[in-house]
Amino acid sequence: MINRKNVQLGTVRSSIRELFEYGKQRKKEIGEENVFDFSIGNPSVPAPPEVNAAIKEIVDECDPVLLHGYTSAQGDYGTRKVLADYTNARFATALNAECFYLTCGAAASLTIILNALLNAGDEVITFAPFFPEYRIFIENAGGRLVAVKCEEDTFRIDFDRLESAITAHTKGVIVNSPNNPSGVVYTEEEIVRLTKLLEKYSKKYGNTIYLISDEPYRELVYDERVKVPYIMNYYRHSVVCYSYSKSLSLPGERIGYIAVNNEMPEFSEVYAAICGAGRALGFVCAPNLFQQLIKRVYNVTSDVSVYKRNRDRLYSALTRYGFKVVKPDGAFYMFVKSPEQSSVDFCERAKKYELLIVPGDDFGGEGYARISYCVAPDMIERALPAFKKLAESYR
Repeated sequence: MINRKNVQLGTVRSSIRELFEYGKQRKKEIGEENVFDFSIGNPSVPAPPEVNAAIKEIVDECDPVLLHGYTSAQGDYGTRKVLADYTNARFATALNAECFYLTCGAAASLTIILNALLNAGDEVITFAPFFPEYRIFIENAGGRLVAVKCEEDTFRIDFDRLESAITAHTKGVIVNSPNNPSGVVYTEEEIVRLTKLLEKYSKKYGNTIYLISDEPYRELVYDERVKVPYIMNYYRHSVVCYSYSKSLSLPGERIGYIAVNNEMPEFSEVYAAICGAGRALGFVCAPNLFQQLIKRVYNVTSDVSVYKRNRDRLYSALTRYGFKVVKPDGAFYMFVKSPEQSSVDFCERAKKYELLIVPGDDFGGEGYARISYCVAPDMIERALPAFKKLAESYR
């Protein structure tokens, strides 16, 4: 018999993808301009001009045999060295090329590190609301996801709940800041408090608790006062999973990396486990063309000012209409409180106005809905009357 769990995963799409496919069909039926699709986190601004220029330069100047050939399993040494130097200059770390493992995006980074660290029965804590695929990645690696609810009115870490959730089986904690779906950025105070707790319970149970930072949205922060603390500066048993999908608007190219803190005593063993997990999963050698690309554009970011304007326009309008929203500091999502108990029913009602928003249930955020505002600004303007009608329908 074939694997029934994978049949289920392949048959039933995530709520995000299900709504995205519904939107594509609906656009065919009534016209793209009449459907307001806020379902998926697909960057709506183009990649920076430096990206296309670099690709042309690479294709024109590089030996095609080498360019389209294999690199080292963990990635091109020159690219890893550039990333190490850049990270050290930016965050005052002391990393080297051997701390980096290049991957096919953040999903591969997370899958690899979880398979590297987890044994059957290990637990991984994350904070709800969270990216739904965490559960699949963790369970596929033999672990169990433990979701700790954040403070409802702020989506900040609830430390009492967190402390109650840590057990002798806790192997890791995943933080995602800026957060998908809330847009919250954890403060330095929160990160310091979190790392002290992990140190306390690692010592108590005699087991290292690893801190995994999932960072595809690191560059998408919209106010100068908001800073994203770099995890390695606060906790030596830390790993960063990064992706260029959002920062360079390259979600289809699948390029990112794992960076391992070389201050952890067992660094060599953890890095070897990452290499082994990449090998076992078939993730060796990320696409070479895009390895060469990020070596040239590692310090470039797409024009995220568009997302800031979208956030401000949408937040202003939705709160004026009566929706309850925690203003996001980063990423390009807004988590809206459902006016009724069921967020699924709320999102179904939104469909009547051709508004496609995702129920928060799969995110561990029951009673909320996610709006992805990485869309064309004119679509937001066209959608506002529909949002207003949706709000009025509850009065």
